[in-house]
Amino acid sequence: MSTSTLSRPRASTPAGPPKRRRVARNGGFASSFTVNALLILGCAYMVLPVVWLFFASTKNTADLYGTAAYAFGEPAFMDNISAVLNQDGGLFLRWMANSMFYAAFGAIFGGLISVMAGYAFDKFQFRGKDSFFGIVLVGVLIPNTATVLPMYLLASVFGITNTIWAILIPVLCNPFGVYLARVYSAAYVPAETLEAARVDGAGPIRSFFSLGLPMMMPGYITIALFQFVGVWNNFMLPLVMLQDQQLLPVSVGISIWQGYSIPQPEFTPMVITGSLLSIIPLLVAFIMLQRFWKSGLTAGSVK
Repeated sequence: MSTSTLSRPRASTPAGPPKRRRVARNGGFASSFTVNALLILGCAYMVLPVVWLFFASTKNTADLYGTAAYAFGEPAFMDNISAVLNQDGGLFLRWMANSMFYAAFGAIFGGLISVMAGYAFDKFQFRGKDSFFGIVLVGVLIPNTATVLPMYLLASVFGITNTIWAILIPVLCNPFGVYLARVYSAAYVPAETLEAARVDGAGPIRSFFSLGLPMMMPGYITIALFQFVGVWNNFMLPLVMLQDQQLLPVSVGISIWQGYSIPQPEFTPMVITGSLLSIIPLLVAFIMLQRFWKSGLTAGSVK
């Protein structure tokens, strides 16, 4: 019998229907287009107001209402900055300094307290641990504005209203920072490292400051940056707690000028220019710390 008779033709694998493959490609294109369109809309939603703020800050009062939104008018940017800085004897600079102080205090010390609490929830075992952490999660769900009135009543009892302590003490508490710190602790600090330190004679406090905190530094920077932005943008708490204009942050101070702009339209360019100047520290903080908070977000997202 010949070899041609013994050999059998190899069965070919039937290819998928061309129509199904075409539908899959079209579906992938539609999904990619949708995602990109949503990203573009999100970027426009965040960037366009800042761009408008820049254009509007270069205009005087007449051009502000008489020209297109995204168009330059008569050059008045330096005049607007001069008016902002010289109004009420340079009160705007005092507001900026107050905001910087409140935000930096909350970022450094509030962030550190959050990191310590998250580290304790992750590494220590104590009675009621899960219940206490559940209370922290409930605190994450409560909006900050809902706690302003109770905090004002407490501050009135202790007699610290219209003082800097009415702002500094509340910014030390950040439930969302505690939650993030627990996630970062689980991702950054191995239990074996702490056990080795314990064998070498290091106590819990020394282990945290010598090992835990340096390992959690990217997470600490991320939490501190979130806290800095949150305190800087905080409006309701200082509005309720403070009456002295020398103690106000820039967010509340600009809102006071906004109220003046109704009977006095010349305050409108000052409000817009002051708003533009008030976001510069936030941009500087993000640019300087982006290396830390980017790595912190990446590592904190994977446990």
